[in-house]
Amino acid sequence: MMYNNLLQAIGNTPLVQVKFDCQGTIYAKLEYLNPGGSVKDRSALFMIEQAEKSGMLKPGGTLIDASSGNQGIATAMIGALKGYKVIITTAEKFSKEKINTIKAYGAEVVMCPTTDLIDDPNSYHSKALQLHAATPNSFMPNQYYNPQNALAHYSLLGPEIWQQTNGKITHFFAGAGTTGTVSGVGRFLKEQNPDIKVYAVDSVNSYRATNGNPKPYILESFGMDFDTPVYNPHVIDEILTVSDDDGIAMLGNLAQRHGLLVGPSSGAVACAMMQKVTALKRRDLAVMIFGDSGRAYLTKGFYQETHKSEIIMPARTESMGTVELP
Repeated sequence: MMYNNLLQAIGNTPLVQVKFDCQGTIYAKLEYLNPGGSVKDRSALFMIEQAEKSGMLKPGGTLIDASSGNQGIATAMIGALKGYKVIITTAEKFSKEKINTIKAYGAEVVMCPTTDLIDDPNSYHSKALQLHAATPNSFMPNQYYNPQNALAHYSLLGPEIWQQTNGKITHFFAGAGTTGTVSGVGRFLKEQNPDIKVYAVDSVNSYRATNGNPKPYILESFGMDFDTPVYNPHVIDEILTVSDDDGIAMLGNLAQRHGLLVGPSSGAVACAMMQKVTALKRRDLAVMIFGDSGRAYLTKGFYQETHKSEIIMPARTESMGTVELP
């Protein structure tokens, strides 16, 4: 297809069948094929354009947001194209590749210490709020607390998945960090068919999983670490938790057995799906969100290390080509 500008190329990412050993059919939604490399392209563009329409963001303004990387990359890319100055706050624990990508788009990166809680005065989110308050003509999408985050995926990603599966989707799995993806898509899918099962994938060490006593964890771009109006519990059937070891072990498996070099949250999503794989029936159709690429995490060594945890190993397949939906 031909587009008038890069932003028109956001979305319409492919669904690709992953041959795991089960009765049902499993597809991965390859969101890392968006121009900015992640599912966050959708929510960032939606929130920025809504701010432009409402007058909250004016020409010559500054975009400011806190990000573990992908939202920052998307915001920096969009800001470069639209002519906005961009400032992204982030924490020291996040990958060097993502931080360098934000800088490559011309954005300013403000490094902050890693904190256990997002509302810590020293957190990267708190720093973004401070910068926003001190910067005239600035807009902060505030992905962590802005309900338009979920609305973006309700309006764009949900309908896309429904159309691509011809309305036959029965199970949906997505990582839950800001919870925008799983809440927005989940709401849309439940409106089409309330029997669709929606699963949010969380870290075993998150704020939610530990009842408010989070522990450090390695995997990035997921983990329910705060209470937020973005989250819609009414459309979530179950929250599935994944450990660092299991998620990392799955990353190597996906890359080396299936050719899917995906990021940590995608490894966690695939692990969570495996928790439900034996329940899938012959005509079930499951969709997993693969939110970003493993290329953004290569210096972390996730794809070479051997981890102790045992995971269910998917079956190898040599088949290629398109697949008819059941």
